Amino acid sequence: MLLSCMRAELMKLKRSFIWVVFLLLPIISTVMGCANYLQNVEILDSLWYSLWTQTTLFYSNFFYGPLIAVYCAYLWRVENFNHNRNALMTAPIQVPVLYLSQFLAIGCVTLLTQLWVGALYFISGRAVGMTGFPPPETFIWLLRGCVGGLAIAALQLLLSSVIRSFALPIAIALLGSIGGLLFSAKDLGLFFPYSLMLLGMNSNREEDILSSSPLPFLLSCTIFLTLFVLLGIGYLKKADVKA
Repeated sequence: MLLSCMRAELMKLKRSFIWVVFLLLPIISTVMGCANYLQNVEILDSLWYSLWTQTTLFYSNFFYGPLIAVYCAYLWRVENFNHNRNALMTAPIQVPVLYLSQFLAIGCVTLLTQLWVGALYFISGRAVGMTGFPPPETFIWLLRGCVGGLAIAALQLLLSSVIRSFALPIAIALLGSIGGLLFSAKDLGLFFPYSLMLLGMNSNREEDILSSSPLPFLLSCTIFLTLFVLLGIGYLKKADVKA
């Protein structure tokens, strides 16, 4: 049942405009990062590592959170039209299954986003004249960024289920991303969900900031993810009773 519901949620996204956003925002952030790299190539002399710091600078800090917010907001935008929400809440599907299927669908798109970003990173590296392949650490950072992104996805899915506006949850994600940058700068990133993706991606850094101990990062992601998913399920259960 869960997998069937997840496929149904993915079908909602299949022919939507989110794929335009999916393609364009990472391209824009990569182009901006490459331009920044080429302008400072004299001091950025660590090749692939230096390029990583620049391409993730804009993507992690300003694009990733709102991008996930767009995915979540679109799923609930469909439900908020023509009384679809009422039909959804009266369907013979348990609320936890319904909510988890939405979250898993967003998780799949989030993973695809990271794969796309990784492909753009490789293409841009070759475009600026680098040889060989990116360091293996960058693949780990992409995966960790996905884990951090799931915590953001859990929060944004909750916000989109509560706030019946498409734009407001996205605006919150943008403000949260800026706040995440501030929390990370003060070494408080583990205590703020929007900072987790920055830490996971090792944004704008050449040395791995989580190399000594990734466990606090994983624990923080798990706590936030579980908390927001449970809150989302609890909210929908109350909405189901009212319906």
